[in-house]
Amino acid sequence: MEWYFIVLIFFIVLILLALITSFICYMMTFYSKNKESTSDEIVLPNQPIYQLFKDDIIKDITDVRKLKYEEFSIKSFDDLTLYGKYFECIKGAPIEIMFHGYKGSGERDLSTGVKRAFKCNRNALIVDQRASGKSEGHTISFGINERHDCLSWTNFVVNHFGNDVKIILTGISMGAATVLLASSMDLPKNVVGILADCGYDNASDMIKKVIKEMKLPPKLCYPLVKLGAKIFGHFNIEETSPYEAVKNSKVPIIFIHGDNDSLVPYYMSEKLYNICSSKKKLVKISNADHGVSYLVDPDIYINELNNFFTL
Repeated sequence: MEWYFIVLIFFIVLILLALITSFICYMMTFYSKNKESTSDEIVLPNQPIYQLFKDDIIKDITDVRKLKYEEFSIKSFDDLTLYGKYFECIKGAPIEIMFHGYKGSGERDLSTGVKRAFKCNRNALIVDQRASGKSEGHTISFGINERHDCLSWTNFVVNHFGNDVKIILTGISMGAATVLLASSMDLPKNVVGILADCGYDNASDMIKKVIKEMKLPPKLCYPLVKLGAKIFGHFNIEETSPYEAVKNSKVPIIFIHGDNDSLVPYYMSEKLYNICSSKKKLVKISNADHGVSYLVDPDIYINELNNFFTL
């Protein structure tokens, strides 16, 4: 066999290995089976963060399940049907449109948020992001596509509730990244502010951090993750970032983050706050891990929100 055939076969094998590995990376990082549970059982992530507050979270989900709600649906820019549940505290009050975290759901991640919004005399629309809960899709894009969904939900609320409705975009973890990415988009004037709870500054750094924690080499693995997103998820993970978006933010943003966050480091909110171009506030919740700042110190959380948003 001629040497160039050996070289050709070698490169073909390399390409096939890269494609297979990138597909595995896509499946592990971005793919969601998205099978909505028909069971009433409440299942929380089996992580110490959530197990510590398990009883509080389950109580909040149980309480919110008893509330009356109206279900809404919209079509995304790429023709997915997305669902949300609207809970009304006071007719005509400002509405918080809430976005949950990575591989979460509106009910699991945002029921506590509904109760918190009610304490602030605001209504709440909790949405299932694409590829999550009841919403369609199988690819989670870390906010890249979700930011367009955020804009679509915002326009829907204005059209449904009227031109005078006031809106706060609220997100936790990846949901925070979603609303921050939307902050530089052409949002309607009804959006009076954004609440970003424990959001990351860019998805690339988060993915590299997780790769490193898995004892794998980020320089070798990350390009394959990026390739998997592009080929199989049809999006570019580096197209933009919350960090780039808040440089051109058009609405006030309050950043809230626990200083003991073991998943998304607190310094990421510091970086976002420092570069943010609009009215801003950074609130550090002492001894709070990822996504539980409100549960750790609800009084500070609510006081800071009420002081920041003058509605």
